[in-house]
Amino acid sequence: MDFAFDARTEELRAKLLAFMDEYVYPAEAVAEEQRAALASPWDTPAVVGELKAEARRQGLWNLFLPDAEHGAGLTNLQYAPLAEITGRSPHLAPTATNCAAPDTGNMEVLAQFGNEQQKKQWLEPLLAGEIRSAFAMTEPEVASSDATNITTHIERDGDDYVITGRKWYISGAMNPDCKIFIVMGKTDPDGADIRRQQSMVLVPRDTPGVTVRRAMQVFGYEDHSHGGHAEVVFDHARVPVTNLIGEEGGGFAIAQARLGPGRIHHCMRLIGMAERAIELMCRRAVSRTAFGKALAQQGVVQNWIADARVTVEQLRLLVLKTAWLMDTVGNKGAHTEIQAIKIATPRAVVGILDRAIQLHGAGGVSQDFPLAELYASARTLMLADGPDEVHQRSLARRELKKYL
Repeated sequence: MDFAFDARTEELRAKLLAFMDEYVYPAEAVAEEQRAALASPWDTPAVVGELKAEARRQGLWNLFLPDAEHGAGLTNLQYAPLAEITGRSPHLAPTATNCAAPDTGNMEVLAQFGNEQQKKQWLEPLLAGEIRSAFAMTEPEVASSDATNITTHIERDGDDYVITGRKWYISGAMNPDCKIFIVMGKTDPDGADIRRQQSMVLVPRDTPGVTVRRAMQVFGYEDHSHGGHAEVVFDHARVPVTNLIGEEGGGFAIAQARLGPGRIHHCMRLIGMAERAIELMCRRAVSRTAFGKALAQQGVVQNWIADARVTVEQLRLLVLKTAWLMDTVGNKGAHTEIQAIKIATPRAVVGILDRAIQLHGAGGVSQDFPLAELYASARTLMLADGPDEVHQRSLARRELKKYL
């Protein structure tokens, strides 16, 4: 296996690393200051718009889309190391480059399954960074880790669909720039095949009957930088049947297609978070003294840093292998590896961030360092895109089949 990045990846890595140093890291504190002065905490700080303009000018835009018609035309293997770099500042860099979830997954869905009218109305402004979007799947009343449990009802009424249901932790929905929801619900709740009952429809935010009820907290705080996570109620919201994505009963399959690339993106960004944590650990260790010697000379600190480096190198190789398999044999062929990285990466990165927080003492849990926010993000990803236990269950079944 050739571990070297190709020429185009190296070129984009160099540009992106320079963009991070020159623009993104300095903007982190600026964004927080500007957000504190905004009329609404959900408004976007001006510096984010400046970053987006600069990223677009430099060609660091829509890097995630493998479709050259709409994006950069990169393979998963080419994009993975770029996602890692943006993961070092996960609440600014992905947005700045128009590579932030949930917009990435929604754009992939529209590019792959949307009709021409849907692409014109929603995909094009998303690609231009003019609007944001949300993916409404998770529900508070059922175990949404099993997507067949979804209870939101999508009922055909003449030339319209009528949507009724309650969703929560709908990422980005608090952002006033979020103009469109992709809503997953059941069009055939009594269908014979439980994986053919679900459909996806496009529901504009301003549709009568759509209420963004409240922001959901994450570990006790509101995720302003991400656009928030909202509880959204659909009370007989009516949209044209032309807002159906794909076909009736195709929602489950579309969801699976959407989540595969997303897991690669999340895992590489997590590795970027871990790299940021290691850097902060090392800087802290050489600058602080405790019990008569530098923290860097304390054996336990050296063990933490060494273990973190070994873990990150292992994770990166597994994620890159998964990206390569997705490119060469498809998502189904990479099924085991996709599940493996989803299980291993958040868990390991949470451990690294935990040690980094410990090394920083009170500063580690404060707003003066990014570690607490990174920890919350990484820990949340042990739930998002399917809880770890769901992937463990599926992966174990695949292994056991070899012996039955």
